[in-house]
Amino acid sequence: MKQLITLLFVGLISFAIDAQAKIEFKSDTIDYGTIEKGSNGVRIFEFTNTGDAPLIVSKVSSSCGCTIPKKPKGPILPGKTGNIEVKYDTNRVNPIRKTITVISNADTPTVALKIKGEVIDPSKTNVLEKKGKSIVQK
Repeated sequence: MKQLITLLFVGLISFAIDAQAKIEFKSDTIDYGTIEKGSNGVRIFEFTNTGDAPLIVSKVSSSCGCTIPKKPKGPILPGKTGNIEVKYDTNRVNPIRKTITVISNADTPTVALKIKGEVIDPSKTNVLEKKGKSIVQK
């Protein structure tokens, strides 16, 4: 009887160890394209827990203070989707090339997400460019 109980206990432990959360993002890159200064800088990375255990996103961080990511509050159950919201400060006129690092209990515990694009200031665009004409005249 003791052997049977021991065998069942070991079996349950090994089953629990095999349960694993898996995180799959719809896309690991968001392209803002060319956007104007002061535009809405919020974008969403959508993911699914394709594993068989609850997924817990423990930390989400950015490579720069100009990008603020938000992690999901609770665990994401198997088969369910979640979001990581990213807000870029569009008052900074320049190209966007930033990395968001996601740390979780998934089988791949660290995932790098990327945002890219360019923020322009329409008030500083050349008048000829606004009219669709080239600066270089032939």
